[in-house]
Amino acid sequence: MNVLIILAVSILSALAGYFIAKKMDEAKYEIFVEQAKAKAKAIEHEAEILLENTKTKVKEMELQAQNEFEKQKLDLEKEYENKLNEILKKEEEIEKLVEKQLEESQKLENERKDFEKEKTVIQKLKDTYNQKIKILQEKLENVAGLTKNEAKEILLNSVKEDLKEDVAHLTRKIIKEAENDAKKKANFIIAQATTRYAGDFAGERLINVVAIGDDEMKGRIIGKEGKNIKTLEMVTGCDIIIDDTPGAITVSSFNIYRRQIAVETIKRLVEDGRIQPARIEEVYQKVTEEFEEKVLREGEDIIVDLGLAGAKIHPEIVKLIGRLKYRASYGQNALAHSLEVAHLAGIMAAEMGGDELLAKRAGLLHDIGKALTHDFGGDHVTLGYDLCKRYKEPEVVLNAIKAHHGHEEAKSVEAAAVCAADALSAARPGARREVLEAFLKRVESIENIATSYPEVINAYALNAGREVRVIVEADLVNDDEAVLLSREIAKRIEQEVSFPGEIKVTVIREKRAVSIAAA
Repeated sequence: MNVLIILAVSILSALAGYFIAKKMDEAKYEIFVEQAKAKAKAIEHEAEILLENTKTKVKEMELQAQNEFEKQKLDLEKEYENKLNEILKKEEEIEKLVEKQLEESQKLENERKDFEKEKTVIQKLKDTYNQKIKILQEKLENVAGLTKNEAKEILLNSVKEDLKEDVAHLTRKIIKEAENDAKKKANFIIAQATTRYAGDFAGERLINVVAIGDDEMKGRIIGKEGKNIKTLEMVTGCDIIIDDTPGAITVSSFNIYRRQIAVETIKRLVEDGRIQPARIEEVYQKVTEEFEEKVLREGEDIIVDLGLAGAKIHPEIVKLIGRLKYRASYGQNALAHSLEVAHLAGIMAAEMGGDELLAKRAGLLHDIGKALTHDFGGDHVTLGYDLCKRYKEPEVVLNAIKAHHGHEEAKSVEAAAVCAADALSAARPGARREVLEAFLKRVESIENIATSYPEVINAYALNAGREVRVIVEADLVNDDEAVLLSREIAKRIEQEVSFPGEIKVTVIREKRAVSIAAA
């Protein structure tokens, strides 16, 4: 019985707990539903706000797009109107141009017709003139007893005599104007060049004196029965002069390169002390090889110093550039002269708008043939030209080689600059020394050329042969003819006399009237 009661109580408790729990769950569910509804309402409210904001932004964007569209539309309409106006304006210009062309074409057609008419009239006049001339010639032939050719020759001779004075006067005027214009520019360029470059001058003699210490060494150099000195002279090609000068001997040769090798050979033999024919040949061979390497290095250094390292000058020419150091012309060192010409030509070419480096190259190589004249026949111009042509030097260089001695005209600014620089370098005071006999012969030749003209009374060479003053008979030569005479004499001197620099020809015409008053 108790068990049943307990069981019933348990069931009732369970049922009561179930209903209570169910009620509580239903209350919570209602709370959750309410919360969910509140959240849904909040979300719906936010969505409505967001939608409103989005609608507002869309409207703003639509308004902005509409404004932008209107703006672009206005701009395009304005651009269209401008383009249309330009097109209309161009059409008007084209129409005017076409009208103008038509008018000009019509005008040209009218002028052509007028020209044809005038041409016809002129032809008729010409025919009439020729007929009258023919009739006149026939009458003149009958009256004068001369043929047409004879009368023509007399007339031409008469006109030639009348025009001679006019030609001389015009020549004098043109020369004077050209000199006035060219002299200013030339003086400026020369002044610029000479003030921007100052070169060293090295004069070379025909002998070298070698110190050998004591006179005992002279006997060893001579050797038994003169074998040593004969070997020295044979291998070096120089004269070895042993005289009474204490502690020194003299080496003589016109070839400076050969002489320097001989001097160095003797110095080394004296230092070594072993002087015999075999040893002389051995030392000479070694010195010669060293000199060959030395001239090549010197040539390369010179090219670099002139800024011509990228010019790709052939190694054989580079070696000959170094050898110019051992060559002299009229006492002037050939390398020093070539460097001086290169610098001056470069400066002049730059001033005149030419290629400075090309002018330097032409100036450096203009006398390259002088490095070969001791070994080959011919003049240095031909040798230098053939050498540079063989090694494909530029045409400007070839032209400068020939032009600087007048073999052909200078064809470029650079070649002309080389010719001017060569004259400057050779003609400046102290640059060159000449043998007295050659100097006297040249001066005599210049005077003889001047006095060979019948109208010349006398001629005097002045200023070391660089100027000749010619005195003419005033009754035979007028002022204008004096100009022509000076040019003729100058041309003959250029053709018949070899000289460095330039020679000024001055023709003097003077008329003196003498009267005596008696008491």
